[in-house]
Amino acid sequence: MIKYTGNFRCIILSPNRIIYENEVNSLFLKGDRGEFEILAYHYPILGVLVEGDIVINGNSYIPIKGGVLRFYANECTIMVEEEMQKAKLSKG
Repeated sequence: MIKYTGNFRCIILSPNRIIYENEVNSLFLKGDRGEFEILAYHYPILGVLVEGDIVINGNSYIPIKGGVLRFYANECTIMVEEEMQKAKLSKG
């Protein structure tokens, strides 16, 4: 069995700052139509995010109140309204 390990560029922004910018393997998100995961070379998508966590690579998360997402050309740009608590990002 082949394990796919592709990466894609992820940028998470709030009106005040860049929250996260790096290459990632996966994002798990909560949208207005349910939860979904984005992997490298995902089909282009526009989505509305609801309150919850953005889970990065299965081990880091960023709590948000809501936002919008665009995935195109193997790059994911997410604009969010942040929760007051700080994001918990693992190193590595």
